[in-house]
Amino acid sequence: MELHGKTLAISHKITEKRRPDRLLKRLAENEQVLASTTSLLAAAVRADYRVTPASEWLLDNLYLIEEQIRMARRHLPKNYSRELPSLLNGPSIGYPRVYDIALENVAHGDGRVDPESLSRFIPAYQTVSSLKLGELWAIPIMLRLALIENLRRIATRLTANRIDRNLAHYWADQMTVVTEKDPKSLILVSADMARSSPPMSTAFVAELARRLQGQGPALAMPLAWVEQRLAETGQTIEQLIQLENQKQAGDQVSISNTIQSLRYLAATDWREFVEETSLVEKTLREDPAGVYGKMDFATRDRYRHVVERLAKTSPLTEGQISLKAIELAQEASAGKGSANREGHVGYFLIDKGLARLEQSAKARLPATVAIRRLAERFPLSLYVGGILFLTAVFTVGLLRRVDLPGWLTVLAAFAASLSASHLAVALVNWLVTLFSRPNALPAMDYSKEIPAEFRTLVVVPTMLTSIENVESLVEGLEVRFLANRDKSLHFALLTDLRDADGETLPEDEALLLLAKRRIEELNARYGDHSSDAFFLFHRPRRWNPAEKLWMGYERKRGKLGDLNALLRGDRGQRFSLVVGGTEVLCNVKYVITLDTDTHLPRDSARRMIGAIAHPLNQPRYDEQQQRVTEGYGILQPRVSVSLPGTNRSRYARMFGSSPGMDP
Repeated sequence: MELHGKTLAISHKITEKRRPDRLLKRLAENEQVLASTTSLLAAAVRADYRVTPASEWLLDNLYLIEEQIRMARRHLPKNYSRELPSLLNGPSIGYPRVYDIALENVAHGDGRVDPESLSRFIPAYQTVSSLKLGELWAIPIMLRLALIENLRRIATRLTANRIDRNLAHYWADQMTVVTEKDPKSLILVSADMARSSPPMSTAFVAELARRLQGQGPALAMPLAWVEQRLAETGQTIEQLIQLENQKQAGDQVSISNTIQSLRYLAATDWREFVEETSLVEKTLREDPAGVYGKMDFATRDRYRHVVERLAKTSPLTEGQISLKAIELAQEASAGKGSANREGHVGYFLIDKGLARLEQSAKARLPATVAIRRLAERFPLSLYVGGILFLTAVFTVGLLRRVDLPGWLTVLAAFAASLSASHLAVALVNWLVTLFSRPNALPAMDYSKEIPAEFRTLVVVPTMLTSIENVESLVEGLEVRFLANRDKSLHFALLTDLRDADGETLPEDEALLLLAKRRIEELNARYGDHSSDAFFLFHRPRRWNPAEKLWMGYERKRGKLGDLNALLRGDRGQRFSLVVGGTEVLCNVKYVITLDTDTHLPRDSARRMIGAIAHPLNQPRYDEQQQRVTEGYGILQPRVSVSLPGTNRSRYARMFGSSPGMDP
């Protein structure tokens, strides 16, 4: 496979010019051939004729083949192949290069496609000529098309053989009937067969011999005539039967390999294959900050798409552009260390350094990109200016049809501008949704484990109101833990009591004892002896002179403020009850805040931590401006509330409840 991959790359001559899309037409032709073949084979089965093993494979897996054809048509949109480099030579001239690569891979393996052969074939090809990212992503669909093409080749052969076998059945039936009714007329039927000049193919001879041999001396005459015809070419009936058996075995192997390969394509996650074979991926993994290889797939794919997009408007190749990005990151990190924000290659792909990379790559940006960036630089001016402009246009349009005295005209203009402004705002908001695109935050891949330096505390600020309420809160905390188990992830209830006329109430002690006991039980059940996973932080009531009540200080905001002070080492007297070993809390870097009715779906905590821990998202605090100027101090992803909580407010029903996360 390696040798064939290099040989094929040397023989290929490609062009970047767009060629007509021929793949969908070829797929339709293949579908028609397969449909006609299966119809012919199904008719043979209904006639109680014996079919070959390859034919049985084709009929038994017809549903799979039809599904793969539909999938190929869905994943191969019109004109998709025109974006790929096409061939200037060879049997696949005019077709995309990657399609010929898929055909050669399938043909070289007799319909068998497996990870080992691909992992040898594609890298060997790229030692001579590198493939674009778009071509690598197209390999699965091209392999599917190539396998369907291979099925067509086998089906064409099965059709020809089936026709010859049907002809053998016809003459065998004629001779058998005549032998039973009028044996003397057998010579006439044999003469008719001889005059029709039947094909002396392996399928015809083998089927006719199977039907007539051993059926009596009378039927030996037509076989003798066949033997005589074959002798003229130096062949015998036994030789053709043996050759037909070999052909049937070969067809069975080819079609079984092809069917199994189609199943393999449908069950394979091709993301790993693309990353292992992409030269751009290998280059970007040389990130001076050492971050690229630790990011999640979506972020890495976003980086690669930027390289792919720039290559379309630049004289440089994708590999050269990715190398430029690495060189810029290396220059930025020189003398500043790998922790430098600009030392990460992503700074020049999706952040403020993108303009420098575009300039270095001599990219010619489309006008739409320039307009979008201008809008990003002056968003408020364009937004307000657009509303004012449309309001003025609509107002003038309304007043042109009105003929009123001067003071009434002013009044009408005021009323018209108010009405027009509503329409202008709605129209501008609609246009903004059309032209502005949300950008997903880059994220690290912590799907297996959260690093110890990003230890996180998940807290639920709430109130202890009743026995049932405490049991529900502890159960919810346990559910969140089970969905997000990690040794660097801790869970806590951040509580106080409801308002009261006195500092304490008789039922307070029972609620606190129950909450304490339940948290200790969770730690005993799930603890790993190194640190506690569950905590309880309870605040006492304080006198509020304005409300003239004993209550929790500043409710939710006050709880979080007191918790942050505790995590920063200021224990004070903020909490009257703390359950759990607090030694580990000094290493907590992030806090995830959840409402009581907000779930924490499976592994969502790891994804949130992976997002805020990314170097481009980490906050950079400006001492002069006294604020975060780059990155994020707080992330607020949207998480839907549970059904019982959806009746609380219209806002909650529309937008859900969101956990906050801050360092």
